[in-house]
Amino acid sequence: LLLNYLRLLSLLSVLQVSISLNKVELSVGESKFFKCTVIGEPVKLEWFNPQGERIVSSQRVALHTGEDSSRLTIYNAVVEDAGIYRCQTTDAQGQTQEATMVLEMYQKLTFRDVRSPQEFRHGEAAEVVCDVIASPAPAVSWFYQKGFKSMEITEEHYSRFQVLPNNNLQIHKVTKADEGVYRCEARVEARGEIDFVDIEVVVNVPPVLSMLQQSFNATADYQESVTFTCVTSGSPDPEVTWHRKGQQLERSEQYVLNTMEGGRSTLTIRNIIQGDGGGYTCRATNKAGVEERELFLKVFVQPHITQLRNVTAVEGSAAMISCVAEGEPLPEISWRRANDGRSFTDGDKSQDGRMDVRGRHGKSMLTISGVKLTDLGRFDCEALSRIGGHQKSMFLDIEYMPKFQTNQTIFYSWEGNPVNISCDVKSNPPATMLWRRERLTISAEGTANTRVHTIDGKSLLEVTPVSDRDFGRYNCTARNNIGAKYQEFILAQADVPSNPYSVRLSAVSQRIATVTFMKPDSHGGVPIGHYLVNYKEVGSQDWRDVKSHGVQTIVLLTGLEPNTTYEVRVAAVNGKGQGEFSHTESFQTLPIREPSPPAVHGQRGMGKAYRLGLVKQDDGGMPIVEYIVKYKTDKEEQWMTKLVSGQQDFALLQPLQWNTRYEVEITARNIKGLSEPTFYQFFMPQKPDIIADSLFSGLGLGPVVGLGLVGLLLVLVVVDVSCYFLRQCGLLMCITRKLCSKKMATSGKSKEMEEGKAAYLKLPLKEENGKETLKPDMIEIKVHSDNSIHTKQDDSKA
Repeated sequence: LLLNYLRLLSLLSVLQVSISLNKVELSVGESKFFKCTVIGEPVKLEWFNPQGERIVSSQRVALHTGEDSSRLTIYNAVVEDAGIYRCQTTDAQGQTQEATMVLEMYQKLTFRDVRSPQEFRHGEAAEVVCDVIASPAPAVSWFYQKGFKSMEITEEHYSRFQVLPNNNLQIHKVTKADEGVYRCEARVEARGEIDFVDIEVVVNVPPVLSMLQQSFNATADYQESVTFTCVTSGSPDPEVTWHRKGQQLERSEQYVLNTMEGGRSTLTIRNIIQGDGGGYTCRATNKAGVEERELFLKVFVQPHITQLRNVTAVEGSAAMISCVAEGEPLPEISWRRANDGRSFTDGDKSQDGRMDVRGRHGKSMLTISGVKLTDLGRFDCEALSRIGGHQKSMFLDIEYMPKFQTNQTIFYSWEGNPVNISCDVKSNPPATMLWRRERLTISAEGTANTRVHTIDGKSLLEVTPVSDRDFGRYNCTARNNIGAKYQEFILAQADVPSNPYSVRLSAVSQRIATVTFMKPDSHGGVPIGHYLVNYKEVGSQDWRDVKSHGVQTIVLLTGLEPNTTYEVRVAAVNGKGQGEFSHTESFQTLPIREPSPPAVHGQRGMGKAYRLGLVKQDDGGMPIVEYIVKYKTDKEEQWMTKLVSGQQDFALLQPLQWNTRYEVEITARNIKGLSEPTFYQFFMPQKPDIIADSLFSGLGLGPVVGLGLVGLLLVLVVVDVSCYFLRQCGLLMCITRKLCSKKMATSGKSKEMEEGKAAYLKLPLKEENGKETLKPDMIEIKVHSDNSIHTKQDDSKA
């Protein structure tokens, strides 16, 4: 009974499973085993891989299972082996228990087949290969080894360098300067693992060929020699070979091959015969490529032209040009017209049938019938044989009767105004020219009001009309030995221009207006010189004149009176005189008004001063008399006032308080009144802490002495000015007495100093018609410290 009870207890007990290692990190390629132990009586003990599949023993993954334990061995582990492994046991009742083990795989830093050196071709996109693996993926950096220094390559500093996703280094358009040692450094941050490999980069430059001369001529059977020179460059140094008709040339009695410093290679051909003519190839070869250039040797018995002369023909006649040449073999002769490049050979004719070539036995005749001026020029005769040629040129000159070149036959003038009538003639040979008037010849010396000027195929007849009889027809006759022609000219009487129209007024203000108009329909035969604009006040009889700038159709009227009606008219003026005026237009200027608020800009002054720049805007038609500048701190209520003349462009505020914000109100005034105020704020900084030592510490002895002399001079000037005002003595007082012959009274000075606390304004009075009165008629405005303004009439006015 007790035995059965114990057996029942064993059946009711639970199996316990454990694995020797719960978590393992394993490098790729390593081997390791794991033991699974069971406490109890298992019936079955199995292993499952991370994919959930039951592990069957194999050559790389082996299982060794006993009654209560099982050993799993993994040989040469790979990345795919990573995951969670389960050891599962089953008891007699079919109940299962399992334990798990986590296997983490990693790859050590490994450089796989990294070659050094690695060679590239100049100009290509070079990819320096650095095949490195690790798990997790490594971080790769590239460095350029320069001497004992190593500089990291980043795209920010090396625009042509780029690290590719596969960790290779790409160099765009690699050059010879990119050669050197590059270091590929790999790191695995998680394990602190680092390794590197140095790679030598070699840049091969393809061969470059240049020829000192590419074409050579030689004469056969005269024991002549020719030397071809081929200059090469590249990296590595290219090998140079010479070829002809696909065959490489070797050293022999006929061919001499030499290689010299500087990449020069020469081929000398000795005792040239006719068969040596043709092409020769210089070929340069290195690792980066092949480059070849061809040279040409022409061997011939030179043909020679023995007879070719210039020819002169008359327009419309026939011209015959002969060319004779000799040579061995006898050359073929052809013609070429230089002005259009057209060529003619034996039996050819031009399209119009005027040119014909006939020749035989080394002689050729070019016949041109109906010669035209377009045939004038150079003709080339070329004698060619199969081994050479010779060329000479001749000039075909064509004589023709005069031809008039000008189309202007009507000229305009007026009495007393000289005019040149031009007779422009082209002819060969040059023509003589005569002027006629009513069948009477005008001599070269001219008459009282005519003169003749002739130069280079052009004759000018200068006519100064004195009466109506000088207007009319003039005849120019040109003559040479080929023929004569004449042309008739008309001298017409000019007139004044017609009147302009569409007169308009624009941009009218108090004192300025712009006049625009349209040009007249007729200029009278003579160009318009300028326009005359008349304007006056309505009711006045006095017209005022304004001339335009040249022939501009826009004129600016200035100096106008405000609120006044004006009349304006326009006339055109040419050499003949002034034309009629246009229709009169009226306009009214704007009335005087208060000025616009001034524009203000600030600038820090010296010490406790601030400079306000004042920019005048629209003055309302009258000059700005003054600017009223009121200013105060932002914590005070009382305003300080400063008056600035309207002619000044700035106001200087002083003395001011340090570290204080100021508010400014600026108003412009003309005789009409005050503008709206302009508001401005500025801030005075803290008082500067200036130490004398810091001022002069950076100066040498010379500048310090100079500053001392300037300071002494300023002290003397201040003392002299003080003596002038307080004692009426000193250098300034002497100068004042001599120049002005006046002596200032002490009582007057004290009064002036007293009244210096207030500001005075002199304002011109206005009469009822709004115009200013004479200067003595003034009123005086006194601005007190409380900003109140009191006025009183001048004594002279009273």
